[in-house]
Amino acid sequence: MIERYHAAACQTAFDCPRHREEIRSRVDRMIAIAEQTIAGYEPFFPVRLLAFPEFAHAVPTIDSVKGLRENLAVELPNEHTDRYESFCRKHGCFIQTGTFLERVAERDDVVFNTTLLIGPGGVLSRYRKVNPWIPWELHASPHDLGVDGDEAFPVVETEIGRIGCAICYDWLFPETIRALAFRGAEVLIRVSAYMDPWGATPPMDWWTLFNRARAAENTAFVVAANQGAHFEQYPPFSWPGGSMVVDFDGRVLAQADPGPGEKVVVAPIDLAALREARATRRGHDMVAHLRREIHALPTDLGLAPASAHPIERSEIERRIADAKRHRRGAHP
Repeated sequence: MIERYHAAACQTAFDCPRHREEIRSRVDRMIAIAEQTIAGYEPFFPVRLLAFPEFAHAVPTIDSVKGLRENLAVELPNEHTDRYESFCRKHGCFIQTGTFLERVAERDDVVFNTTLLIGPGGVLSRYRKVNPWIPWELHASPHDLGVDGDEAFPVVETEIGRIGCAICYDWLFPETIRALAFRGAEVLIRVSAYMDPWGATPPMDWWTLFNRARAAENTAFVVAANQGAHFEQYPPFSWPGGSMVVDFDGRVLAQADPGPGEKVVVAPIDLAALREARATRRGHDMVAHLRREIHALPTDLGLAPASAHPIERSEIERRIADAKRHRRGAHP
């Protein structure tokens, strides 16, 4: 077990790919970034964990599940993940991949937004975005397919700690990140494509706000890699970057200056300090202090699973409208 090492939050700035054939060039560049990061910091400290942003391999620019499957989605694992595995084996490191648009052979009517944790021994976990950014994203959620919590929220025991990951909009739901924390996650990774005006600058600054809050409320490190694409690369939004690492008390250990472009920030992960805090702290321990029974949520509120696949924008809008009607009825 390695209790002290450094983690890197790496942001990318690619043009939107038009076809899955362009993924290889993205992987080329991300491996180069990882290689340069490990080599550059080697005289000072070991970088053992690297995280890349959401949509680093492909962007859901096609407005149908059929079109996404035909042009951009890939099955996982694949030749690209094999390259990450080879890199991790060479350097003894772990990579949380930027997301892929994932298709599965057994379902020709769904696409997932998926990230993999890869280490020297291969793929360690697969996380499919539980909360797609609706109504825009047409990806299926594990919630739509009746997947249970243990499968939906994998936490992996590794030599650099217990690692869990969630994607972008997932982080606005405390329940999602708490599901990882309650399964033992010590390092929480956020792979994200978080846009302005909710980005890394006041007055909103949701990017920093939620990363710090989730770290503090779960007594966990947060490694958050955000998309650094320029406006013309991923329209119609601008992408503020601001990739960061936060400690288990919500302190920002490192953060890239806000703004687009490729950037890498590194910061120390001290598992020994985290474990001591979890073991000895009696105040401000929001996991140990949680009164689960009284916080039980009404089961008739919230978003219903998708009733049919492939998911279409009109069906998402209907489910949102239904959820709003239920909320009004419960709380006049």
